[in-house]
Amino acid sequence: MSKKNKKAKNHRKNEITKGIFTVLEKDPNKSFNYKQIAAKIDITDAQERNTLIQRLTELKEKKRIKEVDRGQYQVLEDTKSYHEGTVDVTGKGNAYIVAEGMDDDIFIPANKLNKAFHKDKVEVYIYPRSKSKKLEGEIVKILERYKTTFVGIVDMQKTFAFVRPTDFRMYTDIFVSKDKLNGANDGEKVLVEITDWPDDVDSPFGKVTEVLGIPGEHDTEIHSILAEYGLPYSFPADVQNLADGLDTSIKEEEIKKRRDVRDVLTFTIDPKDAKDFDDALSFQKLENGNYEIGIHIADVSHYLLKDTILDDEAYERATSVYLVDRVVPMLPEVLSNNACSLRPNEEKYTFSAIFELDKNATIRNQWFGRTVIDSNERFAYEEAQYIIETGSGDIPEDISIRDAAYSVSKEVVEATLEMDRLAKIMRDKRMDQGALSFDKVEVRFNLDENSEPIGVYFKESKDANKLIEEFMLLANRKVAEFIGKQKPKKTFVYRIHDDPDPDKLMALNGIVSKFGHKLDFKDKKSISSSLNQLLQDVKGKKEQNMVDTLTIRSMSKAIYTIDNIGHYGLAFDYYTHFTSPIRRYPDVMVHRLLQHYLDGGSSVNDEEFEKKCKHSSDMEYLASSAERDSIKYMQIKFMQDHKDEEFRGVISGVTEWGIYVEIIDNKCEGMIRIRDIKGDYYIFDEKQYAIVGERTKKKYTLGDEITVMVKSTDLVKRHLDFALIPDKNN
Repeated sequence: MSKKNKKAKNHRKNEITKGIFTVLEKDPNKSFNYKQIAAKIDITDAQERNTLIQRLTELKEKKRIKEVDRGQYQVLEDTKSYHEGTVDVTGKGNAYIVAEGMDDDIFIPANKLNKAFHKDKVEVYIYPRSKSKKLEGEIVKILERYKTTFVGIVDMQKTFAFVRPTDFRMYTDIFVSKDKLNGANDGEKVLVEITDWPDDVDSPFGKVTEVLGIPGEHDTEIHSILAEYGLPYSFPADVQNLADGLDTSIKEEEIKKRRDVRDVLTFTIDPKDAKDFDDALSFQKLENGNYEIGIHIADVSHYLLKDTILDDEAYERATSVYLVDRVVPMLPEVLSNNACSLRPNEEKYTFSAIFELDKNATIRNQWFGRTVIDSNERFAYEEAQYIIETGSGDIPEDISIRDAAYSVSKEVVEATLEMDRLAKIMRDKRMDQGALSFDKVEVRFNLDENSEPIGVYFKESKDANKLIEEFMLLANRKVAEFIGKQKPKKTFVYRIHDDPDPDKLMALNGIVSKFGHKLDFKDKKSISSSLNQLLQDVKGKKEQNMVDTLTIRSMSKAIYTIDNIGHYGLAFDYYTHFTSPIRRYPDVMVHRLLQHYLDGGSSVNDEEFEKKCKHSSDMEYLASSAERDSIKYMQIKFMQDHKDEEFRGVISGVTEWGIYVEIIDNKCEGMIRIRDIKGDYYIFDEKQYAIVGERTKKKYTLGDEITVMVKSTDLVKRHLDFALIPDKNN
């Protein structure tokens, strides 16, 4: 028999084996004879029927199935081959299924996807394990589509068009008849919705719902990023009209219902380009020598009334989205930048957490409730930092946000310095209790008036930033404690952060050990302190950003839920989000619940709030993905103008298809494809986090410093490819 015929025969034998398990496992409580199985898997040929009978006997003898009666076969009780999971499509068109309760992901070859897309929820059949022990399967049912709308480019034919999705994980184009193009022209970028996918056709049918514009143009690409994640970039007319019609004036009768702190020294500290100021701090020294510090948060829930289209829209958005060149707000501008923004010398309604602290930053008293404030000053972080560093209230022109040098009062300087001192004590206490200190470098772009990137800078967290951070953390923690410790238990919205996955920490340890660092796994506190030591040790080094990123990836994801388990990263037993209701819907929920319980209300519905928490977590994930994509887009745009330059970079990722390189000077990340590396044939070595030359044994390892040039840029697909420049001394 020829090798070809033998291979074909073995393939058919495997197909029949899979067919047997498919039939038996679909109805695990029933038994079948060979005729019934043959009918179900379309075997009519006598030779194949004999193969089926032979395989049934072999499987029975190997104890992989059982014979319950003469010629009647049934699946073994412990064989469970159908699982539900989520599809993770790879760049090569294959996929893995992430199934709950399964230690290993299930590999799905491209021809067994059966019309499932990335992130769809599916039912998968797992084939009996082969010698390789790799779990492999086939998708048998799509339980829930993750999404049905995709961004793509129109490819016009004579009487119809195909839309080619720009997402590399989308493996099929979409057929659109001419009457469903919605005015789109050839080559334009569009949003297309899949409407049907008949069994007997290769491509799904769809309709264009929105024309985004010409690929590569700035607004087209930014709108495409939002569209890919289903995020809006404008408010519906009825929502905007309702917001514009709100009475945002400050009323005397409303002031009487609130604690009046308008006479207390109050100021805001925010980024210099901020427009929405949702938090302010007040400071006064008490007669007993203690300090009363108020954390005042915009009272969004006063204007955002439940069961209105405005509230529905805010809930659906759940968060503001911060792209490189714009903010897509959760609330219309009349609220976000005007009525709720705590601008200086304007009376504003606030929701406050007010604390009496002694000189050691120990809390002696606390109060929560609605207030009215009148902020005295507005500072940028740079101005507050200048006061902290110099002790002077004379703000120089070069850092002033008022277009000229100016001076602030002695009281403001004293308040800033004292709050900075208290914040440092609170931060030290957190660190001692096992909190993690992530000071990851954030890349920002200097943009010209056309949103073109003309430079890169890094956002640093200095004392002024940390001052605000500590008091916001204090308010968030104490609000959560105030409700969380009440008996009987009350339903509340918590921000939780689970312990890190031990396997991920072990993998992280394997990587950082290459740079001379080590994690201590003795106990929970040892892990935290060694992680902090690692983050401290890499500061300013070429591998800092890579190690910071890998450490964050080893952590669990923080989410919203009503089931409190504490916050690992902050080392808090109780934590929530109370301080940013202009840009986060969970904070609005927290304000409403806090007021409800302050008014003596009974516990609210668990199911309703858990559903809202999950939606908020999901939308936060989409927004952060869009934000990352917009940074990647701007990095590519920036690198387009630097094609003839050489850059030093650090290998930040290693895969079977190439190495990712992060440029040290500007943190832009691109890829060198393995096939483009000259002089040898390179193979991916997963254990060494490296690619290794077959002949020369030359190795490129995670963390290595190399020289690169820009090879190609693609704004539409958001690809940045580098070419490797061989080191001259090699």
